[in-house]
Amino acid sequence: MSMPGHLKYTKTHEWASREDDGTITVGITDHAQSLLGDMVFVENPAVGRKLASHEECAVVESVKAASDVYAPVAGEVVAVNAELEASPERLNQDAYGAWMFRLKPSDPAEFDGLLDAAQYQELVDSESH
Repeated sequence: MSMPGHLKYTKTHEWASREDDGTITVGITDHAQSLLGDMVFVENPAVGRKLASHEECAVVESVKAASDVYAPVAGEVVAVNAELEASPERLNQDAYGAWMFRLKPSDPAEFDGLLDAAQYQELVDSESH
């Protein structure tokens, strides 16, 4: 299972990437999409919505289950990947390329408190035992 080292991760299986403009791009991890199976529906948060850290803000639905997606940091949604509404299977094809939404963080330092790839790997390993 791939876990890009330049990304940060959450205990609820989101990945986050800090962009050059300071925004944070968010998606679900490869581990999350493999557990859920074939995606059939994605509901992103509305642009302009203000999110608290760890707030439920989106939904991904697969043939197996629906799962909430949480904001990794507090901030305001500035963009969503509308392509996922028409093609939710992109999450299965490339979990780290198919971002869900971007937010402008309220506190940029909050990003640094997220899990790194090694810490996330430990979490995944502990859940599978």
